[in-house]
Amino acid sequence: MLILNRSGIILDIVKENARNINKSEIVVWSSKYATGIELIDSQHHKLVELTNQLYIACLAKDDALQVVFKDAMSNLVKYVRFHFDAESKLLHAVNYPDYRNHKKMHDDLVKNILEAAKNYNEGKQFIPNNLVRTLQDWIFSHIAVYDKIYSAYVMEQVRKGELTLKELKEMELSVMNDF
Repeated sequence: MLILNRSGIILDIVKENARNINKSEIVVWSSKYATGIELIDSQHHKLVELTNQLYIACLAKDDALQVVFKDAMSNLVKYVRFHFDAESKLLHAVNYPDYRNHKKMHDDLVKNILEAAKNYNEGKQFIPNNLVRTLQDWIFSHIAVYDKIYSAYVMEQVRKGELTLKELKEMELSVMNDF
């Protein structure tokens, strides 16, 4: 697993710490998370990767934790925003009936992540593992349940002929072109 940061030495320390633990991934991608929508699935893979990078950063000690965790957190915040924007645009484009509720769940998670990042940056009492566990729970529950619900809706639209796979692919491309 690659963690990009400013110091190869710190990265080596983090990797060494991860090797010393039986399990260096807190979330393992499984087909049960697949939505069948290529764009979303590839982004979910990336979210799992970033969550695992944050977890590995939590294994670092002292100064390494400061640098590596901050970098991992920054990467995660940027990507979560990017992914949620892409997913929201796709759901809006297919007229998903539960769009507002789904978007609210996304907004709530972003708020929690940003608050945790702010607290961390301000030096407030912060336990990095708690944030990682929150992300783990999010992946296990939100992606495996709620994202599966909207993907079933999208696939039902395809089955009914109200949406073609070509149109879905064009929507995915359109969403990506907006970024």
